[in-house]
Amino acid sequence: MKISKRNPFATHILVGVIFVHMAGLALASDDWSRFRGPNGTGVAIARSLPLEFGPDKNVIWKTELPPGHSSPILTETRIFLTAFEEENLLTICIERTTGKILWQKQATRDRQEKLDQRNNPASPSPATDGENVYVFFADYGLTSYDLEGNKRWQLPLGPFNNIYGMGASPIVADDKVVLVCDQNTNSFLIGVGKDDGQIKWKTDRPEATSGHSTPILYKPQEGGTQVIVPGSFYLTGYSVATGKKVWWVRGLSFEMKSTPVLQEGIAYINGYATPLNQPGKQVVIPPFEEVAQEHDADKSGNLTIQEMPDKLAKSFFSFLDLNGDSTLNRDEWNYFRAAMETKNGMLAIRVGGHGDMTETNILWQYHRSVPQLPSPLFYKNILYMVNDGGIVTSFNPANGEVLKQGRLSGAVDAYYASPIAADGKIFMIGRSGKVSVLKPDGSLEVLVVNDLKDQCYATPAISDNRIYLRTRSVLYCFGI
Repeated sequence: MKISKRNPFATHILVGVIFVHMAGLALASDDWSRFRGPNGTGVAIARSLPLEFGPDKNVIWKTELPPGHSSPILTETRIFLTAFEEENLLTICIERTTGKILWQKQATRDRQEKLDQRNNPASPSPATDGENVYVFFADYGLTSYDLEGNKRWQLPLGPFNNIYGMGASPIVADDKVVLVCDQNTNSFLIGVGKDDGQIKWKTDRPEATSGHSTPILYKPQEGGTQVIVPGSFYLTGYSVATGKKVWWVRGLSFEMKSTPVLQEGIAYINGYATPLNQPGKQVVIPPFEEVAQEHDADKSGNLTIQEMPDKLAKSFFSFLDLNGDSTLNRDEWNYFRAAMETKNGMLAIRVGGHGDMTETNILWQYHRSVPQLPSPLFYKNILYMVNDGGIVTSFNPANGEVLKQGRLSGAVDAYYASPIAADGKIFMIGRSGKVSVLKPDGSLEVLVVNDLKDQCYATPAISDNRIYLRTRSVLYCFGI
């Protein structure tokens, strides 16, 4: 089902605008300094990228690595990744031209967060300002090193209580490192001085739970830089200078994991929670007072799992018990009600404004085959999404019209990494290591399927006419 509200902009957009001026943010054309590259778009300028590649084809170099899901992050001469080995959390610096490991720094964790099977202790990607690197481990905190591996500062954070484990990556914004710390309770956003590691501001996000989305940046015509954060129920813009909430839009899923892409003042963001959040399948949950009156057998004022009114409520109990006390209180039950009212969807949202912008800023919505993990891709004026089960959809971004939908020929797989694009090629990476290269015309025509013969969760990087792709055990540099 597609709901079309209005045409947000004309479809004739110069391709070069994508790279040199993203909604007011001037970014380097080959800047892959954070998760998904320039402002999280997954798009780079490149030429002569290889169409075919694999363990023995078009390999410039390959370097064995310990496990980790973080993506490669680049400076002009270095690559940064995180990894883990038993109790040790690793920050690794690699030379771009040779793949040689230049240094490796170790942090020993004294705690272990509970993790979903798709997550691991080194999932968040580093960020860099070109002179320093910033890494976040949920079991350790936020740390900065210079290019030679000297520790500049460390900021302890946590422990966290995210039911899946933490997943959002830090980003550099002006003179700060910004990190989203959404969890079951006490979610917050922090701005940390990138030179001294001191918290400059901390903003509570009481509406947010179990979030994993890495934010993006937006520079309005008037006013300072804003950080745009997807989270439970809301897309929110905060001031980078002060951390204050500037505007917000309601209508997102109650679980958010993807990073939005921003083009010409429009943010495209997908969110998926459960099959019950599909329009037409939503379940109406009665008020807490009504349920408690009938089912609160011990009259405690809270509900235990034994007192849950039906099978649905029991099956969601562990997700709803946000404070971990083995009962549901009124606030947790109201969260259940609100969560069941949300819809899985891809949304086009005009960014900016002041206060609640829901009525004017949601441009269109689409609700079928929506991804939970992979972020969307906007390339050559076509919007793409690939869901976790491998169904790909291409859209006209102006109105949400579906151009094509289907599975990738020769690459039926699970998809956790986000798609990327450059040099007239779109790369979609399956969990089993099959990388499909698509024509950039919305047709979903697969030019070739490359097999890396290893599992792949990390989103690749593109820069300097090279593809940097991490599998479970190896970092590859592919080129011609």
